[in-house]
Amino acid sequence: MPTPPALDVLQGYLKLVTDRQQMVVSNMANVDTPGYHTKDVNFQDAMRQVINRGGDVHLQPASLDLQGMPERPDGNNVNLDRESLMLAQTQLQFQLGVQLVKRQFTQLETAIKEGA
Repeated sequence: MPTPPALDVLQGYLKLVTDRQQMVVSNMANVDTPGYHTKDVNFQDAMRQVINRGGDVHLQPASLDLQGMPERPDGNNVNLDRESLMLAQTQLQFQLGVQLVKRQFTQLETAIKEGA
């Protein structure tokens, strides 16, 4: 049975959020790496691609170096305050996605029960 389109998009959303969270954690892990530049993903563009591709979970969001972030003398520009905020944001986004998936399954279960 094919998955409903909404579940496909939610699956892509959850993968995108997970990939972004891994990028944030990588930034935090490299806080002391000389010359390391903070990486992120253009979330809106990547989400637009997920929607246009029907939730394609094989999407690899392009990481980009953030411009305009102050560098330390060693060339590293990781800001732990920013990364902590981004980590909290991605955790909330993931929780939202899980709640929406649960709601989709509840609706499917209701439809199955009513059709029986």
